Amino acid sequence: MEENKENVEYEDTQYEQTDMKEENEENFEEEDITEVDENEESELDKVKKKALYLVDKYQKIVVEFDNFRNRTAKEKAGMYDDAVKDIIEKFLPVLDNFERAVDTASDKEDSFYKGVEMILKQFKDIMISLNVEEIEAYGVDFDPNVHNAVMHGEDDKFGENKVSEVLQKGYKYKDKVIRPSMVKVVN
Repeated sequence: MEENKENVEYEDTQYEQTDMKEENEENFEEEDITEVDENEESELDKVKKKALYLVDKYQKIVVEFDNFRNRTAKEKAGMYDDAVKDIIEKFLPVLDNFERAVDTASDKEDSFYKGVEMILKQFKDIMISLNVEEIEAYGVDFDPNVHNAVMHGEDDKFGENKVSEVLQKGYKYKDKVIRPSMVKVVN
């Protein structure tokens, strides 16, 4: 009997230990879950913040690259325009000489004259195809942006501050003046 009593006591103690163990495990699990939930939330918040930061950074890089692409396209166009302007500027004296040759020719039926005239026409067609325009000067108001006044005079045919004579033609490429017109202005 004593043995039974000891067994019962042992079993009771074992049940008590098991109950306590289960209670501790439940408390431990609840604490773990709470800690895990808090850790997961804080880690989730960190990941969300990092994702937002990276998306923002990506968007800024895309905008910056787009601006770079636009800027380089403008620079390329500007370099092209400057190159065309420089080349045309070098050809203008040749054009002037062809015009003088046609203006001073005495025999308009001569084949040499006709050849020079054809070259001049071809030269002017090329200038037009490159968007090079002659600056209008004769009889218009003097504009210091496109005209270079080298002489002043009096003339009753023209109003005040009008261009009465063109000494050298001026040209512009798009909106840029390649060479201003050299003119005589009436005061």
